[in-house]
Amino acid sequence: MADAPKPKEKSKISSARRLGLKIRLLTVAGQMLEVETEEKKREREEALAERVPPLKLSGLSVDELMDLCKDLHRKIDVVDEERYDVGLKVTKTDKECHELGLKIIELQSKFKKPSLKRVKISAEMMLSVLLGSKHKETIDFKSNLKTVKKAEEKKEEVTDWRQNVDAMSGMEGRKKMFDA
Repeated sequence: MADAPKPKEKSKISSARRLGLKIRLLTVAGQMLEVETEEKKREREEALAERVPPLKLSGLSVDELMDLCKDLHRKIDVVDEERYDVGLKVTKTDKECHELGLKIIELQSKFKKPSLKRVKISAEMMLSVLLGSKHKETIDFKSNLKTVKKAEEKKEEVTDWRQNVDAMSGMEGRKKMFDA
């Protein structure tokens, strides 16, 4: 009786209260999402400020400006080289993933299960194929099968309908119908 299904218990919280709780949860989740996006923006700005300091161009001579431009060009070249290398790695891994996907599809198509066809073969032939030279004696499988006796259906005797009408006429005929 431990496996008997338990009747579904009615919720102790009303539907209005449940709806109110859902609304409150959604508003709190929305507020948390807003705080998280603002925090990500702030972290991004801090990282950019740390990596790229603001340029101080006022009070610089032409030679100093030229040196600053050359320095910025070198930094841009380094960043472009890194970006190019990362792009190549990404395209290479994408290509490998695509090739592996094709290999998987190819392997799956090779090992499709064939549709089996019905083959008429006798039990003797089957045993000779399975056992090979070891199979010498013949076995009659049909004799080992159990015989099932079918219950014979009760057939109503066909009688003359006129006799049936005479027997069922009157009150005694109706009494026979109720007794049967």
